[in-house]
Amino acid sequence: MSNLDAVLARIDKDIDQSVERLFALLRIASVSTDPAYKEQCRAAAEHVAADLKTIGFETAVRPTEGHPVVIGKSNGVSGPRVLFYGHYDVQPVDPLDQWKTPPFEPRIETLPGGRKIIVARGACDDKGQAMTFIEACRAFKAVTGKLPLPITTMIEGEEECGSKNLFAFVRDNAAEFKLDLALVCDTAMWDAKTPAVTTSLRGLVYEDVKVTCADRDLHSGVFGGAAQNPIRLLAKILGAMWDDNGRVTIPGFYDGVKELPPDIRADLRGLGLTAETFLGPIGLKTPAGEKDHMLIEQITTRPTAEINGIVGGYTGEGAKTVIPGQASAKVSFRLVGKQDPEKIRDNFRAFVRARMPADCKVEFGNFGLAPPLQLSFDNPALNKAREVLGQEWGHKAVAVGAGGSIPIVADFKSVLGMDSLLVGFALDDDRVHSPNEKFDLTCYHKGIRSWARILDALAQG
Repeated sequence: MSNLDAVLARIDKDIDQSVERLFALLRIASVSTDPAYKEQCRAAAEHVAADLKTIGFETAVRPTEGHPVVIGKSNGVSGPRVLFYGHYDVQPVDPLDQWKTPPFEPRIETLPGGRKIIVARGACDDKGQAMTFIEACRAFKAVTGKLPLPITTMIEGEEECGSKNLFAFVRDNAAEFKLDLALVCDTAMWDAKTPAVTTSLRGLVYEDVKVTCADRDLHSGVFGGAAQNPIRLLAKILGAMWDDNGRVTIPGFYDGVKELPPDIRADLRGLGLTAETFLGPIGLKTPAGEKDHMLIEQITTRPTAEINGIVGGYTGEGAKTVIPGQASAKVSFRLVGKQDPEKIRDNFRAFVRARMPADCKVEFGNFGLAPPLQLSFDNPALNKAREVLGQEWGHKAVAVGAGGSIPIVADFKSVLGMDSLLVGFALDDDRVHSPNEKFDLTCYHKGIRSWARILDALAQG
């Protein structure tokens, strides 16, 4: 029996104890956004540090301006130096009355058909996922007496509130964490049978736009037809951001955006995502994105522009015949490839200003700038992970982009110079951030086995 076979057998034998260790972490109410839970966040950090110490890591609970970061280090072996990132904090549980059982009392539930799930806040996001990696390390330590690679862990406590203090922590300690590869387990599978490696995370630009025309609200019977209406003006400008094919018209918007390699695009096409299955459940039928790109590209690997809200004039009950003096909108852009958030922001503002009448003015505010992340498709770690994930799950692992963001991962690239390998085991029905959050027991079990295979493959060089 090879070392890997022995490790996998150990994982299978130890799965009940692995679940109990996860339950111990899930019982800690580490809600990072609410100051009332500060001590529970600290307790979760200390719990993780103590657990890592039992499998040979030198651990420290490192302070930040907010909740602490758990750093674990295991050296003494050769191979690529990897940094594992996860988070111990969780979302608030509101509305509490929608939980079937208390959110911090984890339990196993059997669904119709025999499917078993772990139910608790944090079961999937991200305590359960982080523990898949830790449990894989535990199995290696038990079987071989050592870990397969030099591993550093970085388990933070503020991901659910934007990782606001982790950025400074990483920058201040960059020399310590410049390793060879980052490993992240906070993403999803394609479906319950198909594993996935996330190869891109979209960045974000979020703008606030305020247009002022008259110096006050006007009587529409007196000034209508002559006075500029800021709602009409703003709607016209924002509506001009797309052409009839769904392509964004802001100059320079697609700078840094590349098409997918043919083999990756073919893999995505083979997944068979349709408008009927994706849009049908929300009452829609026709994709609104770029018509020359597949639906799956529109939601994962292509950039987007969206109007998130627009306000102006009278919005109360009944009628009030006014032309408003001001109107405002919130507009966001999801970025991919090598799009530059600052250039997108500046080009958007120039696009709006160029369409403003001389006697009106516009003001801008910004809620966030985050760059996108793109993992090279020829990265050896990516190819190794896809191969061994396929062996574990019995289906080819797809390389797919994620529509959302994990803020710190971009800094792993820009500050630490590391690529990231993003492998996760969440499913679409895991109710992440919602009441009755769950994590499939099979995903937890096979997630542990998957990380064991990945670590072994990376160690082989």
